[in-house]
Formats: sequence, structure tokens, C-alpha cells
Amino acid sequence: MPFLKFVEVGRVAYLAGGPSEGKLAVIVDIINGTSALIDGPCSGVPRQEYKFSNMHLTKFTVKIHNGQHSKFVKKAWNDANISEKWEASNWAKNIEARAKRASLTDYDRFKLGKAKQARNRIITQAFLRLRAKAKKAKAGESK
Repeated sequence: MPFLKFVEVGRVAYLAGGPSEGKLAVIVDIINGTSALIDGPCSGVPRQEYKFSNMHLTKFTVKIHNGQHSKFVKKAWNDANISEKWEASNWAKNIEARAKRASLTDYDRFKLGKAKQARNRIITQAFLRLRAKAKKAKAGESK
């Protein structure tokens, strides 16, 4: 399968490590094989050098030129609706769900477990009823 996400000027990256962890930024310039100049004027990331090992490339890109100023990066970000697209992505939803699970207390986890047990009990009972009906129908056809 070919690569679909390349390190390029205008690529939006999720910052997984370092001082701006958990935010989005745009690659403005490629410095060398291990780092890039990034800028995130809409997400609160200052223009800085960032290592590729601390960022994950997203599928989103903005149309900017090499070394573009922050105000043009911000305009391109808003024109491409990156914030809205990111919030709608499964990646962002999974990050939010993980944070929500991490913030649960012991009692919340207990209540969640009991709710899952009740849901599974209802599903199992419905399945068993349908299976019994199917067996009766099959037994009636074979006679």
C-alpha cells in the first residue's frame, strides 16, 4: 500500500510529545531529516522547531508556501476549516474518549460496569429468544 501522508509544507500534524503536546500545527518549513519548523496560530502553538518523532501527520493539508508568515498560515487554516474537520475526525473523538475514561472515578467505573452488564444481559436474552424461534420454525418445516 503506498504512503498517503507525506512530510510536506502545509501538512497538519498532531503534536504527540514536547511542550505543545496534544495540539495541532502546520509544517511551515523542513529544516533537516529529523525536524521541521511548525506554526499553529489557531491552536496556540508558537512557531518553533519540532522533531518528526514528536509529531504524527494527519490527512489534512493547508495551501501555504515555504516559510509563510503566521497570519497567512492562520488564514489558510481558517479557509480549509481544519479545526472543524479535526473535531469531526475519528482520531479526535478517540482522544476525547480516552481522556474522558481516564478522568472516571472508582465509583463511575463501577456504575459503567454495571450498566454494561445490564446491556449485555438484555442483548443475550433477545438473542436467545430469536434463536429459540428459529429452532421452532426449523423443526416445524422438517415435519
